[in-house]
Amino acid sequence: MQSAGDDLISVAVADTEAAQALATALRDTHDWLEAVAGIDTVVVRFDNASISRLDAEDRLRASIEGAVPSVDAKQKRITIPIVYGGEFGPDFEAVCEKLSLTRREFIDLHRGEYRVNMLGFTPGFAYIGGLDARLDIDRLPEPRQSIPAGSVGIAGGRTGLYALSGPGGWPIIGQTSCALFDPNSDEPFTLSPGCTVLFEPVDAL
Repeated sequence: MQSAGDDLISVAVADTEAAQALATALRDTHDWLEAVAGIDTVVVRFDNASISRLDAEDRLRASIEGAVPSVDAKQKRITIPIVYGGEFGPDFEAVCEKLSLTRREFIDLHRGEYRVNMLGFTPGFAYIGGLDARLDIDRLPEPRQSIPAGSVGIAGGRTGLYALSGPGGWPIIGQTSCALFDPNSDEPFTLSPGCTVLFEPVDAL
């Protein structure tokens, strides 16, 4: 447990599943302004106008004692159709060449079921872990200034889904037609930490 700002406390946990479970449990207590899960941490925001940091830390320790519920297995499951390569995946061929994989080998390794680890970087950007080690690749030497919404990138053993257009340095391997952002919805971002996604290759958007 350590300070992450004037009104923020960061708690280290074992993995993303533990982070999601702990953040959910802390939000359920209604003792905190925010509890946000990361890859292997939970950042908790407290009201420093009404409670000191030391008291907040004591209360937080009390909150996390005992069993932490597991992530709800009934969380939503969303199919993400992906067109790989071509105009929708400008880095796909170079990634396949660097990884010494054919197009079909890459797609077969990438397709399947995964869990969203966290959202961040840009609004709604989904970090999705669990990639096969053979798909591990670095980010681009120089980030692009604009990447279209729905783009699918990979880097550092994860897939990244761009809910909104914006800058980014992940190699782009494809694009999805799945609407990842709906400004008219009560929950505008389709994906959330802990939900399951199924990557399914398709021929066209």
